Amino acid sequence: MAQPKLKLYLDIVSPYAYLAFHIIREQTSPVFKTCNVTYIPVFLGGIMQACGNTPPLNIKNKAQWSARMRLRWARLFNVPMDEQMPEGFPQSSLLTQRALCAVNLKYPQKLEEVIATLFCCSFVERKAVHTSNDLLSVLATILGESEAGEILEKSNSDEIKKLLFANTSEALAEGSFGVPWYVAINGEGQKEGFWGFDHLALVADHLGLQKPTPGTAKEGGWRALL
Repeated sequence: MAQPKLKLYLDIVSPYAYLAFHIIREQTSPVFKTCNVTYIPVFLGGIMQACGNTPPLNIKNKAQWSARMRLRWARLFNVPMDEQMPEGFPQSSLLTQRALCAVNLKYPQKLEEVIATLFCCSFVERKAVHTSNDLLSVLATILGESEAGEILEKSNSDEIKKLLFANTSEALAEGSFGVPWYVAINGEGQKEGFWGFDHLALVADHLGLQKPTPGTAKEGGWRALL
């Protein structure tokens, strides 16, 4: 049987994409360790516009509900999360997502670390990460100052703009209307699309992955996903 594969389409602006990324990472969860995972930066604003979707902050009562749920899931899965949203939230993530595309193109082995650091800065430390200066500071800690400057310069190139557009178009073609969006291919080659952090157990089931044993300390929030 082939190795299960998982694509996670994400945008740094989304706290629920952060939750999904944190759980899927092999370093933080054993559930997906046997899975071939690919992280794909997309522009959430473009997806929402293409689908005619409305941001939760613009829907009466949903903003408050969403804020409570992100903290509840974070506690259940022991994901670091500040109670308050990042400074200036929500900001346009277009430059940030282009930068991630540039990192993936130039330093693909560093993409996961860059994503993790940006998510941490945003939702744990409540720092702004969507301006050139913000990104330069974060990227320099991982890639070095010269390389960080190179990534920012490349982020404004037509090549990277087209790459982010292609990623976003791919997510839409796969059925996405928001993030996190997953495309999961199990060992038998069966492909399914899933949306939302609270459907992560369905993703694991489709991939044939073993969730933590009920009643153990590692079970965490998996029981709540059922």
